[in-house]
Amino acid sequence: MKREERIYEYIQAQSRELAQDDFKGRIGFDAQEVASALDILRNNVSKELNSLYRQGLLVKFLGRPVRYFDKDELASRLGVTFAPGPCQLDAVEDIRPADAEKTTNPFSRLIGADRSLKKQVEQAKAAILYPPDGLHTLIVGQTGVGKTLFAHLMFEYGKAMHRFSEDAPFVTFNCANYYNNPQLLISHVFGHVKGAFTGADTAKAGLVEAADGGVLFLDEIHRLPPEGQEMIFYFMDTGTFNRLGETTRSRQAKVLIIGATTEDPNSALTKTFVRRIPNIITIRPLSERTLDEKLAIIRLMFQDEAQRVKKPIRVGVESVKALVGSIGSGNVGQLKSNIKLLCAQAFLNGIDNPKYIEVDFKILPTQLKEGLLTLSANRQALMDLTKRLGGEQFLAILPPGRELQLEDDDEAREPFNLYQVVEDKVDLLKEEGISSELIKQIVATDVNVYVKNLYNKKNSVNMTTRERLLKIVDASLIDFSEEISLYVQRRMNRSYRDRFLYAFSLHLSAFLKRVKAKETIPYTEIEGAVPQDSLCLSVAMEIGARIEQHYRIKVPRVEVEYIALLLESAEDDELEDKIVILVLAHGKTTASSMLEVAQRLFGNTENSTLAVDMPLDVKPQDILDKITAMMRAVRCQKGILILADMGSLCNFGTLLSERLKVPVRTVDMVSTPLILEAMRKVEVTGMDLDAVYDSLRSFHGYEALDMTEGEQVAQAHEVIVTICSTGQGTALKLKALVRDILRQAGCLLEVIPVGLVNLEDRLAEIAADHRIVAAVGMKKPKMRVPFIPLEQLIDGEGETILRELVTGRRHTLPAPEKHSLVVKKLCEESLQKFLTYLNPAKVLPLLLSFDQQLEACLQEKLPNPLRIRLLVHCGCALERIVTRTPLTYTADRSLLPVEKLTALQESAKVFEESLNLSIPEDEFCFMAEMI
Repeated sequence: MKREERIYEYIQAQSRELAQDDFKGRIGFDAQEVASALDILRNNVSKELNSLYRQGLLVKFLGRPVRYFDKDELASRLGVTFAPGPCQLDAVEDIRPADAEKTTNPFSRLIGADRSLKKQVEQAKAAILYPPDGLHTLIVGQTGVGKTLFAHLMFEYGKAMHRFSEDAPFVTFNCANYYNNPQLLISHVFGHVKGAFTGADTAKAGLVEAADGGVLFLDEIHRLPPEGQEMIFYFMDTGTFNRLGETTRSRQAKVLIIGATTEDPNSALTKTFVRRIPNIITIRPLSERTLDEKLAIIRLMFQDEAQRVKKPIRVGVESVKALVGSIGSGNVGQLKSNIKLLCAQAFLNGIDNPKYIEVDFKILPTQLKEGLLTLSANRQALMDLTKRLGGEQFLAILPPGRELQLEDDDEAREPFNLYQVVEDKVDLLKEEGISSELIKQIVATDVNVYVKNLYNKKNSVNMTTRERLLKIVDASLIDFSEEISLYVQRRMNRSYRDRFLYAFSLHLSAFLKRVKAKETIPYTEIEGAVPQDSLCLSVAMEIGARIEQHYRIKVPRVEVEYIALLLESAEDDELEDKIVILVLAHGKTTASSMLEVAQRLFGNTENSTLAVDMPLDVKPQDILDKITAMMRAVRCQKGILILADMGSLCNFGTLLSERLKVPVRTVDMVSTPLILEAMRKVEVTGMDLDAVYDSLRSFHGYEALDMTEGEQVAQAHEVIVTICSTGQGTALKLKALVRDILRQAGCLLEVIPVGLVNLEDRLAEIAADHRIVAAVGMKKPKMRVPFIPLEQLIDGEGETILRELVTGRRHTLPAPEKHSLVVKKLCEESLQKFLTYLNPAKVLPLLLSFDQQLEACLQEKLPNPLRIRLLVHCGCALERIVTRTPLTYTADRSLLPVEKLTALQESAKVFEESLNLSIPEDEFCFMAEMI
């Protein structure tokens, strides 16, 4: 039997044995695994596998390492038919079985339909299916977010669900085209009779009649003139209309109206539409969607261009990072234009290359290159993106049925060259004039991901690390590397096993080759990429001394920096976790509500913070058992920090530590500021458990406003600064909130968001050209400026202080407000998240009236955090009435204060009068328990 036949037979047998449950992600078998099983040299196996792939017998799954799977077996298992010839994929999920799901659910084609756009998709489906003829809908979103695409998908879903016939019309009209000619605009929409206006020589049907039985999509609907709006609303309510020039509305049509607007739902232009159209769908801007979704959209757009130019496209990872970093107000539309422009330039540059076109970082226009700098300012975002790109140097995008002929196979390349990684990166970034500090940050991040992707224990189950290394370097070098690996583990008290041994052995081999060839170590620019006081750098210097002693050579300082980068990057994943913060409080929703507020203010819901509520009727032992089971399901090797309110919950620490064998510390009297501070200590500063515990014990809340007198800076341009961990999450939300407060106070000051990294330097830069009136956020700066903490802003006091700061200097007084703007904004944001069928914009005024009446009945002012929780719960209760999914109160009702229940019931009459909705007694019990 020939070698190729043996390999093909082995792949076929292994493919048949793969369990159905494992059919996800990148499946198959790599060259090393086949070589070990059949005792054939890996290079020969790699050659034969590529030959079988080119013959169309195997499917290639891209990545590190490349994997191969039997094509016929894959087609049989998934019920699909592959085109003849080579086929390569990123993952099994890229295969769509006979487009079955797309036929029944067109939204499955929408990137983010099951994630960031899940609520919007549910709203759209409900609007289509709502009896008898669906709900008219207004789609709100910035320019380029995909409102038109979303409307088309709603229409396709209606056809799939047989709400529209297969030949039903979808009619599109942009109201902005005729906004300066109201008569002509109305004529286009509703039609006109002969003689209706000058030039109307014949009668003409309008778009409403053309859309009968289908959908009329009115883009920029806010451009409709008032008379046109009234005609549209009358048609929505009755299904009847008249052409321009007719006096009676005797015509009928069955049309679903879908409007779209870029205007804010609260603006004067759209308030009428929000009030009259029952279903409002808000499409989030691309910048607020997940990183995975951004990458998927970028990949899809490049695939469209690859199909158009009939060539594979190779996109450098730095280009991808720049595209992600440049995402802004233009959203998907602008991103698509940018990618088209890049592909056109790449096509022109590579017109003589028959294999592929290359989108290199060098061809990017300046505004796109700056996207890399924007992304680099957020190290965590840069790290996450680099991880998702898998350590590759480029993305390979193929048109259907084509094969990408680049390098033969990644196994044939040099397995590890840290020098090359750094050299290529520094060369590229220096050419673009990027600063040394940013270069260090980007290089450190890329090296970290590169090393982590280098060694995967699952890659070769039949070989030990030593056996793999013996194929590349000599045994004596491995012996020395094993000594170093053991030394590092003892010295740093961390898990440095196979990955570090593999990476260090290969790097040491490359270093010794350079020394022998008398080549200098490149790029002193990486010095400082690792903090000079870090343990990694200290241990790297000790390793350098051991190398000098063992090999009797001189190890330069820059080589020590390379080793320090390896130490930072090569720690085993199993112990890469964070301190778990556990919030415990009595009551049905106390802990979870506090945590939700803290996460929103912190600007990050994906941290290691959990909440457990303890209803008063549940035994402490049951809660302890629940917590134990929860903690066993998460990684908490670095310890657990319990933030509890009182009583038995404060005594769980010792018992939990004994059960889980991990350190546990407990801080009592939990509050939202305490949770915020704990999250900041753990997520931002990276402090260990005992350090976090000691700092929280002396924490008594954030400092109040600290105005200094006598320091007047005569600057014409005055600003407010908002501060959060990254300068993007919470700071941007605060920016919008502060701007609204300033607008109401009649003061149009600029608001600048900043992050904690290099905070004082950034403030000094701002102060050089501006007068900082106040800082608002999560950390008090050292600079002598008035400071308003987050919780003070939420409580309402901070809002008052900010108004006084800006209006006092102008000798004007703000108009008295019945409701706190902060309460309004936070309630509105929460309601938009939780409500699907009710319109938050319509419900919020009623909730605020309910709040005002409740305070009058109770004769006390509720604190803002409690008001927010109460109003959001009340809004969700109204939603539960509509969906007929009420909550049941199981605790003893006799323990609840009668006067609070009475006040709640009296205040809730506003919902009966306005919405004809009666809140059940069980919901009142939950609310009474809150207050």
